[in-house]
Amino acid sequence: MSNAPTRSVDTSFPCAWSAEVLTAPPLIAPARQYTYPRQIAGEEDALARGALRVLVRPAAGGGFLATCALGFTNPGMPSGIYTCPNPAELCAVAGGYAYLVQTTEPERCTHLGMRPVVQVLPLPGLSMLLFVGFHTVLAWGREGQLWETARLSWEGLRLGEIVAGTLHGHGWDLMTDREVPFTVDLATGQHQGGSAPAARR
Repeated sequence: MSNAPTRSVDTSFPCAWSAEVLTAPPLIAPARQYTYPRQIAGEEDALARGALRVLVRPAAGGGFLATCALGFTNPGMPSGIYTCPNPAELCAVAGGYAYLVQTTEPERCTHLGMRPVVQVLPLPGLSMLLFVGFHTVLAWGREGQLWETARLSWEGLRLGEIVAGTLHGHGWDLMTDREVPFTVDLATGQHQGGSAPAARR
């Protein structure tokens, strides 16, 4: 499970669109253009950090240009395009910011509150995308967010195997300076083990 940045298109799920990641603004831009995130407090200067530009062609309707602001310029943060459990939905990850775009209605975009996303793990057998942050894991399904775990670590998660619908991993414990194992039930998001400040209270 690599954290290396990528600008490829992951095709783990069937999809009703095609997408091309652009290295520069197109010479002839499509009529429809969308910028994410929309104007929200705290993100006024997001585009100044750079952007992931994606030319999207839905199976029905005209194409559009999606400009997704980078969350962070650190090259270790993931960037790329992912298919989703919903065939009409596209996931764009730009420098650790994750955008879930409804390609049939591009004005509908969910900007995940997990910032940064440091790893994306498609699980087509369970019809979910897993987003991994520094402290929690979030599952996204066909209808949207399924669950988000409670805090699993003081800072940093390392995922392991998935066995019988249970995710195994390790979270760092500040008090002992070691990794502590945890498990997450992928059906519910409930966890056992792990280490976090709240667990020390």
